[in-house]
Amino acid sequence: MWMASSLLGTELAPAFGSVVPNVLGTSKDTGGRQASPLDAGRLEAARVSYDAPAPGERVNAAIVVLVRNSELDGLRKSMRMFEDRFNRRFKYPYVLLNDQNFTQEFREGIAAITKNEVRYGVLDDTLWGYSPSVTPEETDVMLERNKNRYLYGGSLSYRFMCRFQSGMFYRHPLVRDLDWYWRLEPDVEYYCDIDYDPFVFMRDNGIRYGFTIAPREGRRTVESLWYHTREWIKQNAELLPARSLVNWVMGTDGHYNLCHFWSNFEIVDLSLYRSAAYESYFRYLDNAKGFFYERWGDAPVHSIAAALLLGKGEIHWFEDIGYKHPGMLHCPRDPGMHSKCVCDPARSYTYRSACQTRFSKVNNMAKERMLQLINQSESEYRSFGESAAE
Repeated sequence: MWMASSLLGTELAPAFGSVVPNVLGTSKDTGGRQASPLDAGRLEAARVSYDAPAPGERVNAAIVVLVRNSELDGLRKSMRMFEDRFNRRFKYPYVLLNDQNFTQEFREGIAAITKNEVRYGVLDDTLWGYSPSVTPEETDVMLERNKNRYLYGGSLSYRFMCRFQSGMFYRHPLVRDLDWYWRLEPDVEYYCDIDYDPFVFMRDNGIRYGFTIAPREGRRTVESLWYHTREWIKQNAELLPARSLVNWVMGTDGHYNLCHFWSNFEIVDLSLYRSAAYESYFRYLDNAKGFFYERWGDAPVHSIAAALLLGKGEIHWFEDIGYKHPGMLHCPRDPGMHSKCVCDPARSYTYRSACQTRFSKVNNMAKERMLQLINQSESEYRSFGESAAE
C-alpha cells in the first residue's frame, strides 16, 4: 500500500559501462562446438546493436516511472522489454519515483537490467497526499461509500497516485527541468522494435501528446468531472485555443463521452502540463474534491485537457508501437510491421475501440461552437451545480 512520506530526495545511480564478451573459443558462446570467425561476427553485431548509441541527436527527456519497492519484478520485466525494443540504443535516462526510500535490493535489481543512467527520487507530502480541499475524515467516508462501486473504490493510495500523476509529477526536482517524458509502468509489455526516436519525431512534427490505446472510462468514477470541466471552461475561455480536438471527448449533446487516452503509456511535451491553461484546470479540479470523493483518474484528466488545449495535429497515435498494459493490448496490423513485432493483431483492442475510431474521424472544433454546445445543455447539469454548492 502506498504510504505518504515526509522525505523528498534525489539520488543518481551511474550508468554501467559496456562489457565486451570474449566471443572466441568459449563453449558458452557456441553451444560447445569450436568457435569460428563467423560466430564472432554474429555476436559482435549483436553487441554493437545493443551498446552503440543510435545516431542522431537526443532531446532533454527521460523515462519516468512511479513504482513501489514491492513492484521490482514487474518493473524489471517492463524495463527488459523496453530496453530490448528501444532504449538499449537510444539510452535515455530513467527517473524512478517512490513515496518511500528505495531498498538496496531494488537498486541492485534495476542495475542488473540496464546500463543506462537511473535517477532515484523520493516524494514528500507536498507531492503525495490529499487535495487541500478535502479532509482525511470526509475522504474515509467517501472511500467506504465507493469501495464496492468500482475498482479501487476504497483505495486511498490509488487516489494519491491519480492526483500525483494528474498534476504533481512534473513538479518533482528530477522531472521539472525535463522538456519531455515517456511514462513507463511495471508489468507492461512492448512488442515491436522502435528504431527511431519518438521524442525527436514529435518535436520535429509539432506533436505534443502521444498515445497507444484509447478506451472509455468507467462512468461512476467520474460522475461530476465533466460538470466541473464545463464550469472551468466557462470561467476560463480566454485560456483556450481558437480550435481544438474537444469534440473527441464531447458529443454534439455537450456531454462527455468517456473517451480517454490510457495514460499508463504517454509521451508528452511537458510544456503542455506546465502551461497556464493546464495549471489552471488542474487547480480547479483539485479544489473540486473529485480526486478523493469520486475516483478521477489521471487518464481522463490528461485526455480532456489535451483535447481542450491541442489541435488534432498535435496529438499522435503511435500505431506502430505494440504495447500491453494488463487488461488491454495494441498490436499493429500493418503487414509491414510483422517482422518487427511479436504479437497477434487479432487480439488488439485498439481496432475495436469506438474511441480509437472516433479519434481517426473527428476534426478540430471552433471554441465558439464548443461554448454553444455547453450552453445548450446547461439545464442538464443543474443538479451537479446544486450538489457542489451544498
